[in-house]
Amino acid sequence: MKVPRGEGFVSFEDIVYGIIEKKYEDLEDFVIVRSNGKPLYVLSNAVDDIRDRITHVIRGQDGLANTPKQILIYKALGAPIPKFAHMSLTLDPKKAKISKRTHGEIVAVHFYKEHGFLPWAFVNYLVLLGWSTPDSREIFSREELIEAFSLQGLNRANAVFDVRKDDPKFFTDPKAISINTHYLRNLPVEEIEPYVRAELEKAGIWDPEYQGTKRDWFLRTIELIRSRYHVTTDFVTLGRAYFSDDYPIESKALKKNILKHEGLKEWFPMLADRLEAIETFTVEDTEKVIREMAEEFGIKAGILINGIRAAVTGQAAGPGLFDILIAAEKRRVVKRLRNAVTLFE
Repeated sequence: MKVPRGEGFVSFEDIVYGIIEKKYEDLEDFVIVRSNGKPLYVLSNAVDDIRDRITHVIRGQDGLANTPKQILIYKALGAPIPKFAHMSLTLDPKKAKISKRTHGEIVAVHFYKEHGFLPWAFVNYLVLLGWSTPDSREIFSREELIEAFSLQGLNRANAVFDVRKDDPKFFTDPKAISINTHYLRNLPVEEIEPYVRAELEKAGIWDPEYQGTKRDWFLRTIELIRSRYHVTTDFVTLGRAYFSDDYPIESKALKKNILKHEGLKEWFPMLADRLEAIETFTVEDTEKVIREMAEEFGIKAGILINGIRAAVTGQAAGPGLFDILIAAEKRRVVKRLRNAVTLFE
């Protein structure tokens, strides 16, 4: 296609980059049809948009260079010119384009579903890659985002997807995990319950009674333990002991909170007997029994508290111990404390 000659130029207003001008003298004549008669992308794309009555072309900034040529095609065909918005690209920390070929499954949507991301949390994260509000707000409900979003908020600078390959702490962009954590900990528990259920079913530890007679317990337990979780898969890893008797004990918790204190081999069965004897298994009564026993044997209450936590949940940290005991329920607490003596063998 012949480019007009002379002092003229192609001009258009990009919603993101503003007024763009390209002098005719800086444009070379360009091919729009191959020798075999098949059209090239620059022509096909423009004709498709004209046929489909496209009013806005929103694409990556790497398409910006083709725009003056496409505008010449629009004009040559007597078609209205759509509005253009060229979005910044998403790059990795080394400023390379994100692609599945280069970065693997970590840039695939199904990866985040499999790793415990809530759907809307992931959408919330993605929209912040290359877009922002004047007040740099980060958390939006669906309705709030629809109201706040505008093409004018698209950034010119490329976004960075902070891929951290083989990072033991963050399996993906820390900002994505942070946003998912916010939703996991703050949404009404009834909204995250289906995702927790899906994880339990996948792990083979779902109890149908969690939808029946134990539903209230199930919701209370989710509410109790979610404050330390980042993804829904945490409910079947860190939180497995709440839903199954088959759970591992962290090596750190085992060494520091159990095996370090030889006396627990004797104290665990005694604690089991005393907790079993409680008529009303409440936070207040369980705390009283444990603290009185610590005083009786002249040891710090923390030794019993941390040991019980490790034995009952397999974890070194978590919610308050006495809330944990109520959630785990008397029968399981007593059984696990009696079985804990085998950890010394």
